[in-house]
Amino acid sequence: MPDIISDISYQELHPTILYCSRVHDSRLAHYHSHKCIEIAFVLAGTGQYFVDGVTYDVKQGDLLICNPGVMHQSIVTDPNDPTLEFVCGFTDIHLHDMPDNTIALPDNSPILVLSSENKREISRCCYEIIEEYNSLQPGRYYMIQAQMMRMLVIIFRSLCGNKTNGFEGVNFESYSKGYVVKNILNYLNENYSQHISLDQIAKNMYLSPVYISKIFKEKTGDSPINYLIHVRLEKAKEMLEDGKGSIRSIATMVGYEDVYHFSKLFKKHFGVSPMYYRKKSMEDEEI
Repeated sequence: MPDIISDISYQELHPTILYCSRVHDSRLAHYHSHKCIEIAFVLAGTGQYFVDGVTYDVKQGDLLICNPGVMHQSIVTDPNDPTLEFVCGFTDIHLHDMPDNTIALPDNSPILVLSSENKREISRCCYEIIEEYNSLQPGRYYMIQAQMMRMLVIIFRSLCGNKTNGFEGVNFESYSKGYVVKNILNYLNENYSQHISLDQIAKNMYLSPVYISKIFKEKTGDSPINYLIHVRLEKAKEMLEDGKGSIRSIATMVGYEDVYHFSKLFKKHFGVSPMYYRKKSMEDEEI
């Protein structure tokens, strides 16, 4: 057991988390350094990082690692598509064949090249940490620390070329499917008013559209697009019951630019037109 515990670190892997946050549109960031390790994972968007005098392009799925004393600055290159980043500062680690409190990358580049699978795993850790941080639940620090330990193992394995060293892997397929579907449901419920496509969801999850459709239907009994339609129409029904806004404006607010298409979907789903449903709702209130 001791050999297994110390197979990536000279000490037990218990990083001290100093800060973590989700950063969007970092145009106010200044050129600075830290006394700890800071990692930044690009969750969405494109931009640049200026690190020790060199400019690097970054995009969704890139992992940037700045060791203590490394000067860096996030730069917004497109105000319409700024980066959304997960940023975390931590200390008290000593990985094998690396200086204390340092994650040494090949060629002194600050960006770690990750496989699609590892991008997905790192992304999962980031969102889990964000969710735990916002939960305000007792013991959240330890839950965040556990996810950071998982992230550090993924980083170390990436640096080692994903060698298994003879240990048999664990099958997380069922957990992964549930996690993916949960995130898709959250995304659809939170962004129903935006233009959403299956390809866009697949790109955000680093998965194929076919695979996403398959596991979503397997877990929910419906397709992602049909679920999105259901969410939008239920929201529209609530707005119609409130009696505020035109049919056209409500259609726009739930993600439909074509009011005729919206009306057809609404009637197919509820059996009556949006106009009739509003009128009926108003009459019921008067009674």
